[in-house]
Amino acid sequence: MNNFFKYVFLGGIFLLHSLEISFASIVSTGDFNKDFFVTWSPSHVNTSTDGRSRSLKLDQESGSAFASNDMFLFGQFDMQIKLVPGHSAGTVLAFYLTSDQPNRDEIDFEFLGNVLDQPYILQTNIYADGFDNREERIHLWFDPTKDFHTYSVLWNLHQIVFMVDFVPIRTYRNHADKGVAYPRWQPMSIKMSLWEGSNWATNGGKDKIDWSKGPFIASFANYTIDACIWKGNARFCRANSETNWWNKEELSSLTWMQRRLFKWVRKYHLIYDYCQDYKRFENNLPKECYLPKY
Repeated sequence: MNNFFKYVFLGGIFLLHSLEISFASIVSTGDFNKDFFVTWSPSHVNTSTDGRSRSLKLDQESGSAFASNDMFLFGQFDMQIKLVPGHSAGTVLAFYLTSDQPNRDEIDFEFLGNVLDQPYILQTNIYADGFDNREERIHLWFDPTKDFHTYSVLWNLHQIVFMVDFVPIRTYRNHADKGVAYPRWQPMSIKMSLWEGSNWATNGGKDKIDWSKGPFIASFANYTIDACIWKGNARFCRANSETNWWNKEELSSLTWMQRRLFKWVRKYHLIYDYCQDYKRFENNLPKECYLPKY
């Protein structure tokens, strides 16, 4: 009987430990006050009483920004965003992951402010080991200022997938074995910022910000962070386990349905792809441009 209770006790401890591990990756509380801190201009950051929603403001005085308390190595990051409405030319709203190192890794969503009644442009970019020049741009197929939409990054050992309402708009595969830099060792934090980019953001910088249309406000809500918190051990985050579900083999490429959606975006909404810019790269496109995207 004593052995029976001993095994029950040890089994209970094992179960609790397993549950702890299983839920260790789900780090978001849904409360901006608990998961993020303000990094720029607190007077321009407004958070709801319950912490479930937050807004950033840009005016002639300042832009604004906030960042995650934790750093992560692989996972999925979903953020619901409602973009700056009206005439927002010259503004830039960024939702991105960054390692903040000299040879930084970075995964960027950048929403480029637009002239009233023109389609919003979403630019994505990737830094890998300090190198960027990997921009792509699409026209969003809806008005992102009318309601919240979900913008997501899946980042694992195999690929990076940018998604809009869970539709894959871009992939960046891990071709490190072929000499292509890939973000895989540096932990990254989540950052959001709203700032002026008049010199480049809208129509190549021809349409400047009109401060009389401000203040410019973007809103955030209902985020999810399901990722490996960086504790100084890359091996733990790189492991293929139940906890690190994003590293599983079935997430090493796009599914059949995702491929159909991906091709639809590329056919009807893509307006710039660095892999098609032969002039910029003097007919020497980056190596990954000739490698599979999924």
